Amino acid sequence: MDAFGHVNNVVFIRYLEEARIDFMWRLAPGEGSASFSGGSVVARHEIDYVRPLVHRHAPVTVESWVTKIGAASMTIAYEIKDEDTVYVRASTVVVPYDFAQQRPRRITAEEKSFLREYLDDGAGNDAKQQEGAVAA
Repeated sequence: MDAFGHVNNVVFIRYLEEARIDFMWRLAPGEGSASFSGGSVVARHEIDYVRPLVHRHAPVTVESWVTKIGAASMTIAYEIKDEDTVYVRASTVVVPYDFAQQRPRRITAEEKSFLREYLDDGAGNDAKQQEGAVAA
């Protein structure tokens, strides 16, 4: 919380991180798949703080979906909200990374197939949305 009892902006970034990790690890395709297992790095965050979120015990929902799939990056969009209010709209550019070779890597065909299920690029594609709850 900040001095006014609002959830601090850094905490919102943690909420986004939790949603992104859940999306990329728990939802990765197939048991035994190497998809998304090599690691990734954040290249960019963009966050619009729409309304302050006052500390409370009730959780908020984090919805996430994919807005762009490139050869070696993807963009994940989010809304942090409850039934009546959107508190944050955000996006993160994520780059798959090969830590053994210390360099970015391309997105595999299996990963692209998985990501396309959640793609909403504004062109009318129907995307699934991943939802998760975090305590405010």
